[in-house]
Amino acid sequence: MKNLRKLVPLIAGILLSGCQSHNTPPLPEIVPAVEVKKSPQHVLGIIGAVEPVYMLPMKAPIAARIDTGATTSSIDADNITPFERDGEKWVSFDIINRTNGEKYHFEKKVIGMADIKRLHVHEKRYIVRMDVKLGKEVLTNIKFNLANRDKFEYQALIGRNILTGRAIVDTSLSNTLN
Repeated sequence: MKNLRKLVPLIAGILLSGCQSHNTPPLPEIVPAVEVKKSPQHVLGIIGAVEPVYMLPMKAPIAARIDTGATTSSIDADNITPFERDGEKWVSFDIINRTNGEKYHFEKKVIGMADIKRLHVHEKRYIVRMDVKLGKEVLTNIKFNLANRDKFEYQALIGRNILTGRAIVDTSLSNTLN
């Protein structure tokens, strides 16, 4: 009996080690590193909560609030006057830089209307295409809605239509594009 007690663990160990060697999966091969080429995204880099924007062909920048919650960018426009040209809807307006008084008159084709809903306020705004410069990047045919932003601290609001794929926003920063 004593010999049997010694043999049982020995036989069990042999059987289990034999089973383990047949059921052990092979080790995976080491995969070599692959170089991933990235597309040229985020050309503006990391930008802050407020950045200078040039509404071309104006010479001086306008302070713009960076707003990742806004779908479309917005610009403070004065003297907004709709008119018709060659059977199409157009709008004339002025942009006046609050910092230095620079004024520029624009006439742009209306490409749509924005339906803006805020707390107790519902308004329609014209949407036009503008050329803008942020940092060293000139962006053409960018959608902006025309708004009276007199009650806002910033004359322009830069939304996702400009930010997506071009910038990473860090709200602890400001004026990184100077």
